[in-house]
Amino acid sequence: MINIQDLTKSYGRKKVVNNVNLQINKGSIYGLLGSNGAGKTTILKMVSGILKQQSGTIIVDDEAIFENTNRKAKLIFIPDRPYFFSHYTVQQMAEFYRNFYPNWNEERFIKLQSIFKLDIKSKVHQFSKGMQRQVSFWLALSAMPDYLILDEPFDGLDVVVRKKVKNLIINDVAEREMTVMISSHNLREIEDICDHIGILHNGEFVLEKELDDLKSDVHKVQVAFDGDFPEQIFNQFEVLHQEKRGTVHLFILRGNRDQIDESILAHQPLIYDLLPLTLEEIFVYEMEGIGYAIENILV
Repeated sequence: MINIQDLTKSYGRKKVVNNVNLQINKGSIYGLLGSNGAGKTTILKMVSGILKQQSGTIIVDDEAIFENTNRKAKLIFIPDRPYFFSHYTVQQMAEFYRNFYPNWNEERFIKLQSIFKLDIKSKVHQFSKGMQRQVSFWLALSAMPDYLILDEPFDGLDVVVRKKVKNLIINDVAEREMTVMISSHNLREIEDICDHIGILHNGEFVLEKELDDLKSDVHKVQVAFDGDFPEQIFNQFEVLHQEKRGTVHLFILRGNRDQIDESILAHQPLIYDLLPLTLEEIFVYEMEGIGYAIENILV
């Protein structure tokens, strides 16, 4: 478990993380979202023990993470720009990981070569950006970490490789209860992998929920009536967004699905559809609902 309390970090006079509180349970995949400069990478580096916070605590499995070599040996951080030793081959990097991480699994390393299809004798710095990121995942997953911290992890990966990597991560979470923390500003990229979501703006959380809870009480409704629109129909629900397209009304509502059905059907609509909502749409309307300009938060 990762437990963060009252976390604060500044660079000079600029406070980039401001009093953040967060708990990530074992075997969870947590999506940390927000625009560039929101504080995501700084939080990940503090959780990984690379940076020290100004104030607050970061506890990983009941121990402080900073300068804790035993705990760091079971945690891997893949930054947005993966680092490798100059002129090292994949095999040489694997030997380094083998000596550093006690849970290194050589059998898995060999098995994953058939998935990533990269030459272990090639020098990593000669690979493309996407291939280098594949090497990062290859090494990290072979080390069998308890915690995997990822900063913009799928940048540069093609669609096929991205799907393979996501499946490997999900399998490790399911089989070993590995805990994953993913930072991204791309909602579509991580919607299908995370079970909990937090969105940062100016170093603070503006929204933090389980993904199922987020999706369960926000609904996209398309409705039309023969005659005047019954204005009172949604009085008992929170309307996050509404627009009209000809005679058809579109609403984004927060409320109970059964109660929404009952309220609409009681007025005998000509058209009534409940449309699927993407995670991106939910965030847009949630943020609009609390007064944030979404273009300043997500890109």
